[in-house]
Amino acid sequence: METFASLVRAEFTPNNTYLNTASTGLLPVRTVTAMRTAVEAASVGQPTDMFTDVEVSRALFADLVGVAGSRVAAGVSVAVYSGLIAASLPSGAEVLTAEADFSSVVNPFHIRGDLKVRTVALERVAESVRPGTALVAVSAVQSADGKVADLPAIRAAARAHGARTYLDASQAVGWLDFDADAYDYCAAVGFKWLTCPRGVAFLVVPADLGGLTPVFAGWVAGEHPWDSCYGPVEELAHSARRFDESPALFSYAGARRSLELLTELGLDAVRAHDLALADRFRDGLRELGHRPIPSPGSAIVSVPELGHRQGELSAAGIEVSDRAGKLRAAFHLYNTAADVDRLLAALAD
Repeated sequence: METFASLVRAEFTPNNTYLNTASTGLLPVRTVTAMRTAVEAASVGQPTDMFTDVEVSRALFADLVGVAGSRVAAGVSVAVYSGLIAASLPSGAEVLTAEADFSSVVNPFHIRGDLKVRTVALERVAESVRPGTALVAVSAVQSADGKVADLPAIRAAARAHGARTYLDASQAVGWLDFDADAYDYCAAVGFKWLTCPRGVAFLVVPADLGGLTPVFAGWVAGEHPWDSCYGPVEELAHSARRFDESPALFSYAGARRSLELLTELGLDAVRAHDLALADRFRDGLRELGHRPIPSPGSAIVSVPELGHRQGELSAAGIEVSDRAGKLRAAFHLYNTAADVDRLLAALAD
């Protein structure tokens, strides 16, 4: 029986100390193999059944976030799904967002021009929900600094005032203990903590489809897609599939294998592994005299005034991010304590 460590070693072979999952996750060997097989098969005119890969990926993602597959749409971009939700709101509706949240979450609401977008500090989102707030849109985990939103408080405040909730879980799904069923809408890209290729994103909607109009519906949104290729779609899918984007098929051929791997590993084990490494890094930073931005319970650690060192660290084979002058390190299943210690040793020089 394979252990967590042995399974990870078999699937990931980084040539460097890669601590940048918050930007892009590493691809498992099985994912690369599946994509190569799909591309080579297509090149000789015998494509694999990649539409089945989309459906399996949808089901696997649904299981990971605790909802029925019928509530999950498969697409390419969180920004598109934010735009879909923004388009559903009536003119003048109030949308509450967090300061400096990721643009794919907030910009579609601003671009409408006729919505009342109110922005507050992340820590004040729950207390700022008020009568008349139509939607609370926030990242479950902040991209810039790893802060985890107080999701139970936000959910309770939204329910108390009749507001819907929309979460971007791109920096959360794959390690955070996250239940998408507790919120109205939830979107996430797959290329970060889910270790999928780029070109994969999911949207979770309520069982009643949440009052959304499928404004970009194409043939794949039909109840019978292959009978919906010409003219207006006569019957939209009865499930969240009506919100599907035309899929990036080669990406989904790989995504299926990445999601299968996470299912095999178990998110509880991944979370414990990731958080232990993040805490090790925080402790080491304090010993060096640095003060990371408080983000308890997060796999992302951001350190003010160290972002300028990103270039030299990369040259030394240690990959992190520079976000507005802050060094951002992200710890995931393929990282080890040795990776943490190597970064700390480099920062001590």
